[in-house]
Amino acid sequence: MKEYEAKVFSQEKYSLGESPFYDHRTKTLSWVDISEGKFYTADNDGLGAIKKFNLGQAIGSVVPAEAPGSYVIAGTDGLYLLEKGSSRLIKNLTEYYESYQRSNDAKADPAGRLFFGSSVDDGIHEASGNLFCVDLAGNKEIQIREPNTKISNGMAWSKDHKKFYFSDTLQYAIFEYDYDLATGTISNRKVLFKPEQGHGFTDGMCIDADDNLWVAFWEGSRLEQRSTKDGSLLATVKVNAQNVTSCCFFGDNLDSLFITTSGRGLNGKYDGCLFTCKVDAVGTKCDFCKIR
Repeated sequence: MKEYEAKVFSQEKYSLGESPFYDHRTKTLSWVDISEGKFYTADNDGLGAIKKFNLGQAIGSVVPAEAPGSYVIAGTDGLYLLEKGSSRLIKNLTEYYESYQRSNDAKADPAGRLFFGSSVDDGIHEASGNLFCVDLAGNKEIQIREPNTKISNGMAWSKDHKKFYFSDTLQYAIFEYDYDLATGTISNRKVLFKPEQGHGFTDGMCIDADDNLWVAFWEGSRLEQRSTKDGSLLATVKVNAQNVTSCCFFGDNLDSLFITTSGRGLNGKYDGCLFTCKVDAVGTKCDFCKIR
């Protein structure tokens, strides 16, 4: 088993850093601070000046859209299109969410549909939500793909687009589904793997060109590379922060990981910082959300 150690990319601390993406077309890294409602971008593979956008509400995720430089924001009350520094509502979500819920993780599928999850946004209500899908280039009808989730988190699709992988943090598992690219439907759920008890909770994730998952662990201070063939552990990436939230591949060769963490309620030196790690794997380019 390979072992890596992530390096601090930025000592700026984020309350709930999440939703890392790399747009290879513009060499732009992006991420959010969920609880602060802020979205960040940095071009030149993250070395450029950081630009910030404040939505004024919690942001679960921000997904690169088909038009370079534009993004779909999964907010608390709706989906927004961000273009040229300003946002507009494109889909109201209030009828799909309880008053105490918000959007959580989101990604575009290989056909450009948006998959996004909902999550409880307070410490009072029991964790609950759904995994949704919407075709913003089609009928814009929101459909539930997986009901009664706890905390909808990481998502990934296999290279042949026939499998979908999903992390439900408080169901303590990464799940595998059959995937129908033509319809965007998922079926035949089974557990790919469950983390060892007491070693953290599965959070966000990405997939490499060999169809291996790279999974972030909340309360686990690490990423794990897991085989999608049998869920076996292939490698670990040590991260000097307690709550590791997600990751994506970036760079010209897509062989480095960009890693987000949460610093909320913690006082470790690097809790809430961004990290990077070069690995012996090559990632896949992110899919873009299509909008009409």
